[in-house]
Amino acid sequence: MALAHRYALYLSPAKPWRDVGSRWLGRCADTGAALPPLPGMPSAARDWTAAPRHYGLHATLKPPFRLASGATPQALDDAARTLARGFAPFSVMLECATLRGFLAWRIAQADADGHSRIQALADAAVRDLDALRAPPVADELARRQATALTPAQQAMLARWGYPYVFDTYTFHITLTGKLEGEALAAAQHSVAAFAEPLRGQAMPVSGVSLFVQPEPGADFVAARHYHFDGAQTDAIGVQALQGAPAP
Repeated sequence: MALAHRYALYLSPAKPWRDVGSRWLGRCADTGAALPPLPGMPSAARDWTAAPRHYGLHATLKPPFRLASGATPQALDDAARTLARGFAPFSVMLECATLRGFLAWRIAQADADGHSRIQALADAAVRDLDALRAPPVADELARRQATALTPAQQAMLARWGYPYVFDTYTFHITLTGKLEGEALAAAQHSVAAFAEPLRGQAMPVSGVSLFVQPEPGADFVAARHYHFDGAQTDAIGVQALQGAPAP
């Protein structure tokens, strides 16, 4: 099987957040299929959600990376499964908030336990899979450097290939691209309307998911979901976990 261009370890939201959020974005990461809009969604939402639709509904744990030379997808599969077995299910309270100019579901400020547990999961994902990550190439670094980064973020980029990990990490499930002014206000209103049935409910976290980008520019799709109890569920991108070693 062909090696995927990039791999990433994500948190795929539990239902009903996954169903509602995927409809909002307009694409199912498990199947790759386009989804009809939610009732009452404004036509502008198609543009608002273009950027996150490319990645599929998710929260980043280990950011997208190419496999290191000689590393295999099977080794990554094993590492993700091992990581998942080291955690127990928990839950988080979510709220919609802005982050760096876009809208996302974030952990509620009052949910200290949720923050702590997600941080531990993200830290383990970045650390435990890093031996399989190829260093970013020059143009990838240049794209990151185009955004103003703090010294701490610069240090994370240099060491881990991504500026927002460990002390600079913020859990988020991205719902829009960067917006401002009236577009941002309209998007906030729309998100509040479609997410109203979820308000006040805790979202279960019971596993992690490997996503793949089959080739440069392609949309990310889910490959395999690893449950903390050792079970797993395959999705459309699973064949990318059977590819040859990276050159």
